[in-house]
Amino acid sequence: MLRTEPTTTLADALNHGCHCQTLDPAQLLHELGRDVGLRDVASTLAVTHPHLFSNTAVFASQATVQAVQTAVAAIERTLSRPAWAQQVLPGASAMAQADHGPLGVFMGYDFHITPQGPQLIEINTNAGGAMLNAVLLRAQAVCCGLMNPALNAYRNMATLEDEFVAMFQTEWDLFNRARGQALRPLRSIAIVDEAPQSQYLAPEFALFAELFLRHGIQAVVTDPSGLQLRDGVLCSDALALDLVYNRLTDFDLSDPAHAALAQAYREDVVAVTPHPRAHALRANKQHLVTLGQAAALQALGVPPADQQTLLATVPACERVNANNAAMLWEQRKQLFFKPLDGFGARAVYRGDKLTKKVWEQIQQGDYIAQALIPPPLRAMQVGDAATELKFDLRAYTYAGRVQLLAARTYSGQTTNFRTEGGGFAPVMWVPDGPTPPNLLKHLPCHTPSC
Repeated sequence: MLRTEPTTTLADALNHGCHCQTLDPAQLLHELGRDVGLRDVASTLAVTHPHLFSNTAVFASQATVQAVQTAVAAIERTLSRPAWAQQVLPGASAMAQADHGPLGVFMGYDFHITPQGPQLIEINTNAGGAMLNAVLLRAQAVCCGLMNPALNAYRNMATLEDEFVAMFQTEWDLFNRARGQALRPLRSIAIVDEAPQSQYLAPEFALFAELFLRHGIQAVVTDPSGLQLRDGVLCSDALALDLVYNRLTDFDLSDPAHAALAQAYREDVVAVTPHPRAHALRANKQHLVTLGQAAALQALGVPPADQQTLLATVPACERVNANNAAMLWEQRKQLFFKPLDGFGARAVYRGDKLTKKVWEQIQQGDYIAQALIPPPLRAMQVGDAATELKFDLRAYTYAGRVQLLAARTYSGQTTNFRTEGGGFAPVMWVPDGPTPPNLLKHLPCHTPSC
């Protein structure tokens, strides 16, 4: 079961050597379908989304979890500095200039775990999957009761969904404070995306709508074309909206099809979260260049302790331009290329896979070159075959605090939800330190594969 070569930590030994399958698919369907309105979604998920959930967990050491939390806090403090806004906003869209109050729900920070600690790969302002992973955690905990201490070590699962709802209420409060309005309970939410029922994460929209309804908040899932601005109120059919949970990838709301939402946001008619300002301040990939440069951080007045954290966590990046193109081509095997305005791993390239034709397209586009940080590996049992899949860690955060850690397992160049045995996986906390003797007798799993 376990490799004989030495491993440095217990988490490494488990990730590389434990093929345990900790998820009971029937229990997952039960958790997904707890509400009558979600049972159709749950019953068809295995057919429509066969690679959404992995059947195993990923292990992370106490030091890794703490390092991720420390990095997120340092990044958020940096991105919240007035000097950062003064530097970033002049180049952002007009829609991003005004501060309407909300911070932006479900920030996502993606990391690769290395022997030197977690390395930041991506920052997202509308990270998907938080609600799906909350359900997955519940199912994993029921499937394997011995996992509870490991799953609960860095957060309380019992309060997770309540905290999600409280976050939306906080966004609503911030919106009203910015307008000088009295605070009141959040009454209605629209979950908005293009053709939402055809989105891959559409099951999550249904889960969120059910969660809001359970907490006394009216909720609808709608395409932006279903929104109308009537007498200073944004509506979805007959429902007057307090807040829009924005899942669009039109980050500056410039698409003409989103005109009603853009006008409502601009005129302070409705709270929108996440929003164009959050994306401009946090998710532009140019920020990965700045966050990894000592001189840039010093010029921003970032405290020395946060500088140290950022320089240890953010891989070196630089903008591709005519002056450095020849050098970057020579170094391409150690680099990963990403478009500044890209999302969802679109048009990204590993340097060792580049052709001359693609390289010409990169030079004509607007790209960053990021130091290649190989993803860690997780042992998997897929059918009768033992294999290893790549994984990353995603930290879902709000106001600089990690709410939830999840892993995404995959094969290929980037996360894709098309890998047999891959998909979202819960993160299990394990103590720091070397691998103990007789490890197999103490694995937090009851399945025969262990």
